[in-house]
Amino acid sequence: MSGADAAVLADLAGEHLDLVRAPFTLPRSRLMAFRAAAGPDGALRVHTSEYERGLEECRVLDALLVRGSDGEVLPVTRVRPHEIVLADGAAGVTFAGTDALAVGVAPGVEASVEWDAGQGPQSLRVGGRHAASVVFDVDADRTVEFARSAEYASFRSATESTWLDWFDRCPVVRDDLQAMAAFCWWVLGANIVELPQLGDARAVVPSKIGYVGLWQWDAYFIAVGLRHGDPALAREQLDLALRFPTADGQLPDVVHELGVLASSDDLPASDRETLRRAGSAVADPAAPVPLTKPPLTAWALRKVLEAEPADDWARGHLEVVRRSQDWWFAHSDLDGDGLPEYGHPYSSGLDDSPVFDGPLPTTSPDLAAFLVRQDLELADLVERLEGDAAAAARHRERAARTLDLLLGLWDDERGLFRARAAGEPVASDTIVGLMPLLTGGLPDRIRDRLVGALDEPDRFATPWAIPTVAVGDPAFSPARMWRGPVWVNANALVAEGLAASGRPDRARDLAEATVRLVQHGGGPHEYFDPFTGQRAPTATTAFGWSAALFIDLAVALSRGDRA
Repeated sequence: MSGADAAVLADLAGEHLDLVRAPFTLPRSRLMAFRAAAGPDGALRVHTSEYERGLEECRVLDALLVRGSDGEVLPVTRVRPHEIVLADGAAGVTFAGTDALAVGVAPGVEASVEWDAGQGPQSLRVGGRHAASVVFDVDADRTVEFARSAEYASFRSATESTWLDWFDRCPVVRDDLQAMAAFCWWVLGANIVELPQLGDARAVVPSKIGYVGLWQWDAYFIAVGLRHGDPALAREQLDLALRFPTADGQLPDVVHELGVLASSDDLPASDRETLRRAGSAVADPAAPVPLTKPPLTAWALRKVLEAEPADDWARGHLEVVRRSQDWWFAHSDLDGDGLPEYGHPYSSGLDDSPVFDGPLPTTSPDLAAFLVRQDLELADLVERLEGDAAAAARHRERAARTLDLLLGLWDDERGLFRARAAGEPVASDTIVGLMPLLTGGLPDRIRDRLVGALDEPDRFATPWAIPTVAVGDPAFSPARMWRGPVWVNANALVAEGLAASGRPDRARDLAEATVRLVQHGGGPHEYFDPFTGQRAPTATTAFGWSAALFIDLAVALSRGDRA
């Protein structure tokens, strides 16, 4: 589809807006409308989107509906990014700015709008001798104020303009990938929230449904997808992720509207309870444990620069990235062997992986691989941006040392890289053992055995690959987070590792398989069942990094690039 029209792309995205997996929302708004779980077709419920609060805690309107003059509820007949269409256009729902919804009827239609804002059922007549719409304004404390309005058409027009402006930036990809790319671009726009405490910063959150904050790892993957249509917004995600390093250089796990999450002391009570139920040794640590995410910062920085030159901007962040890399070696090498460890499962990004079933700290091959890759990326960046050949050499030397230590985790008998839990080998066979491909420096024999594992049915050759735990591993579960389901970001990293390790053919095959998975599964979900290719039951829908990396892979495949 060459020169795709923004309105066409918006319509393609609208085909996925079912008000169940994908809510009705607006960029920068905290409001979301869903189909009501019970009641007639046409009944809606409206929630706000807040950090560490579930939908039920943030309900603002229940049983929002429109009844025609005959008393029948007007059903939802279509959802477009800018309007929920009721009864083929007899009525509709749109936004009246970022903090308000408008419910209106077409000229000549008389109806009643009904809702419950927590004080019992209420209703207003609209149309006829009354104004044709009702505006519901939601305050920060979730208080709802309502009033009749004659401005529904202008509200709808403004909302449509907001979305058309967003879709005007949507990357154009291969025809067979364009419809899903449009939906993924909608997901990224829908997940934009404002963080006024940070100077009206725009964060593209993982999901307005439950993940309202800027997680460091998510910011990197989301920026990599955003760069293809909105490089400035991509840079803004990295600005936020890098704005709050600790005094010793550590980057926080999360930047959110109430502050940052940089240690176990900052964890919400719900997270602590989850860790206790899992029997985690760090649910209640004796001393604060740093919380961060794996070092892919320079990788993301380089990719964003590829889309649009911004050398001065990158120079402004380079020292923060270098100090964060140093932090791993100075403060997270907990056994002093030169190879940093994860001190907390949350710092891995793979919280529930069986590599963390044993005692902590965990020496993991993925962390070692990311550290190698980051030092190599930093070497190129400091050489290009600052002309500092000596600093570049130091980064390359450390990368070589880390790679040597990484190779010490290789188990030749089993043909895999093994993690260590507090120094003891971990038996689990997981996707972390494939991440050393990202170094591009593995001996051919080891590289070939890792590639071969992708073809073994009792390891990673599932109908929809790659499972995050090998099928033959006792911990494998096709539906449990990080213990078997397929994740788009893990696939994308392995694909990049295959390309870096001299296997571009396999990299492209995996990229193609990954975009097919998202299409087959009906959207960019958080994770997928490796046997059915469908959303795992507990996975979040309309998930940010899955959407962003679908776009990144689709652009690369459409240009014929390596994955």
